[in-house]
Amino acid sequence: MAAYDYSRDASGAAGLAGRIGNVFVTGFAPVAADETPRSAGLFATLFGMIAEWNDTRLTRKSLMALTDRELDDIGLTRADIPAIASRR
Repeated sequence: MAAYDYSRDASGAAGLAGRIGNVFVTGFAPVAADETPRSAGLFATLFGMIAEWNDTRLTRKSLMALTDRELDDIGLTRADIPAIASRR
């Protein structure tokens, strides 16, 4: 039986790409603590979008690889996969 990972936060960048993006933004944008440069916000948004897209892609791929029986065991149907993957 397969398990669905509910541990990821639906807000902001998640996963490895999000952590890499945060390191990149904080490492290459030295500013005062109360200031955020425009480019840092752009990079953070870009990496957040890429991380979210990748999480959605991996979730959809993992769920589509399950058999109908395995999906039924966790209370899902194939029609539920797009909504679950995009967290709607």
